[in-house]
Parts: sequence; C-alpha cells; structure tokens
Amino acid sequence: MEPRNEVSLSIRRPFDPQIHDLDPNFRLTRFADLKGLGCKVPSDALTRMLEPFREDKSLLDSEQSHFQYVAATPRIGIGMDACITPIRHGGLSLVQTASCLYPIIDDPYMLGKIVGSAVMSNLFAMGVTECDNMLMTLSISQKMTDRERDVVVPLIMSGFKDCAEEVGVTVNGGQTIVNPWMYLGGVATSVCQSNEYIMPDNAMIGDVLVLTKPLGTLVAANAYQWLDVNEKWNRIKLVVGEEDVRKAYQRAMFSMARLNRIAALLMHKYNAHGATDIGGYGLLGHANKLAGIQKNEVGFVIHNLPVIAKMAAVSKACGNMFGLLQGHSAETSGGLLISLPREQAAAFCKDIEKQEGYQAWIIGIVEKGNRTARIIDKPRVIEVPAKDKEGELW
Repeated sequence: MEPRNEVSLSIRRPFDPQIHDLDPNFRLTRFADLKGLGCKVPSDALTRMLEPFREDKSLLDSEQSHFQYVAATPRIGIGMDACITPIRHGGLSLVQTASCLYPIIDDPYMLGKIVGSAVMSNLFAMGVTECDNMLMTLSISQKMTDRERDVVVPLIMSGFKDCAEEVGVTVNGGQTIVNPWMYLGGVATSVCQSNEYIMPDNAMIGDVLVLTKPLGTLVAANAYQWLDVNEKWNRIKLVVGEEDVRKAYQRAMFSMARLNRIAALLMHKYNAHGATDIGGYGLLGHANKLAGIQKNEVGFVIHNLPVIAKMAAVSKACGNMFGLLQGHSAETSGGLLISLPREQAAAFCKDIEKQEGYQAWIIGIVEKGNRTARIIDKPRVIEVPAKDKEGELW
C-alpha cells in the first residue's frame, strides 16, 4: 500500500468560479437547502416505512429460501450498509449498495470524489475491498444556467470517476435528470466469495470499538459557509478564527474524500467482528444500528470522540444545533466503526497509520448489554490533529 498522497498534506486552493467564467458569488451548496447526508429520514420513521419489505421473511432469512444453493449462505438486506444476496452460481454473492447526498462543499471536483467515496464506503464497511461496477446518479438543478451546468457537471463526474479508479473500477452507467435541487449519488456492486466479506453481527464482550476518521464534517462545512453570513459568523467567531475554519473545511473535505478501503483490508487481517460506516445518523445513530443486529447480548459504550480541530468548540457555541458531542451530528463519508478483539485493536490502529498516514482511534468498548449504544456523560474529546502545522492539514 502506498502512503497518502503528499498533496493532501497541504491546503488545497479553493474552487474559484471566476477561473471558469462563472459569477464570483457562485456557490454549489446553494443549489440545495439540505447538506450532505444531513437529510436522512429519522431512523424510527424509516423502520416503519420499510415494513412492507420485511413481510416476506424469506428476503431476510436464508433458511426459508426455496433454492438449495442459497440455503446455507448468509443474507443481509434492508437496514444494513450493503445487501448480501446469494446468486445462482454456487459460492458467490452479490454485495450491493446505493447512496446519494446533497452538495456539502462548493468544489465540484472534490464533491464528486466525496460522493464516490461515500457510495463505496458501504461496501468497505462489510469488509469488501474490491468493487466490480459503479453507477452514478446525478440531479442537475434547474436553477443552474447552461454555463454553470456545463462547468460544474464535468468536474463532478471527473471527481467521481477518479475516485472509482482508485480501486480499479470503472463507472459504467447511471442516470442524469433535472430537478429543483441538486443531488448526486450512485450504486456500487461487488461479486464476492464468502471469505471476501465480514458479517457485521459478531461483536463480543471484551471487544473494543475503533473509529477510522474524525467527526465534525458537517460542522466544518457549515462553519465555512458562515464566513459569508455575518449573523451566523458572529455566533461562533468568539471560539474560532477564520483561518481555523478554513483549515477545518479543508480537513473535512479531504477526510470525506478518503476511501475506507485500507480499513476494510485490515478488518480481515485483525479479525474484525463487524463494522458500519458513519453517515447521516451520526456516530451514535450508526452505533445503535450496528449494536441492534448483534447475535450476542452486547452493548456499545463510547468514551472518546475524535473531532476535527476546533469543531467541538463551534458545535458547543451553536447549542443543540449539531449535537456533535452527543453523537447526533450527521457525517458525510465518515470513518468505519469497527468491533475488534481487544488484543488486535492497537495493532490495527498502528497498521492503518503506517499504510495511510492517518490515525485511527479506540473510542469505546463492547460489554454485556441489550444491543444498544451510548456515549458516556463526559466523553473525552480528541482534537484532530492535536497540534497544528503551518501549511499542512494533518
């Protein structure tokens, strides 16, 4: 594995609309009223909506399958990061996932990379490291001028394509429509043997919980946009400087664009017992979903919160708006939350830093419980990075 690209260590030059003959006030994030994955239907409401799909128990329980060749193959569907579907060719399963999000940043190329990363992240959460096909879906806002569309869309598609090529997969189709709001997403598909994925339901008492990316992407994206909104900037400027906000935005952008593939590879090496990726339901929401499907009677307890530097202070200054320290703040293309044997976790964290150059953190424990997750009353906030370096992000 190659270590991270040195380019990502430095601050990226912000997208300049004027270079593309666009209005200097052009902002991609203004073409949707919601941001990133902070648009999720509430989890309990979604559960009720999905009941029609759960009525046919054969969809969820492979023991009731009518076909002998899939009877002994694990099957996962609605409610998890990716569906695992046994196919008629013996020993193979289709692992597939879909995701979409609204613009969270104003750089079209980086947005394309972030969406590609978010789409594939659901495969990586299942320990799948190879992707066989990607589709891209794109809604172009009807509020865009022809010039804006012709500049922005190719840049988004290039970012998505380049992200796919990082794992050696091509984008072979999709759908493009016009809509009042802009959104984009895609589908990632992998055909796997049973040893190529890791079932997410084997957490054991005594395991520890590891997180592979810092929290706070939504806070950073909002804070950056507030630099142009006096009323909102005045709300946070006593706890954070303008340069800190710009750097946090860059850190969030590169974090969201970074693939979870190496983490998925190391899940196999260090005998992970299950994982999920952190997205629109926030750390606690996704931890609860993972805890809820465990075979053993376990509970997840989170003690540490790695957060992009200065963003914990911004979240506090905004009251209950984000709920970052309570685990409710939405993330876009966040890290993997992995249940690992205690004796393997430190080596996992050391290995991922060696291969990628980025940290991972032990943030909690797995104990006997009722398949729920919680964050302790006063979690330890870990600033990421711990020390700022001039001209570098991490």
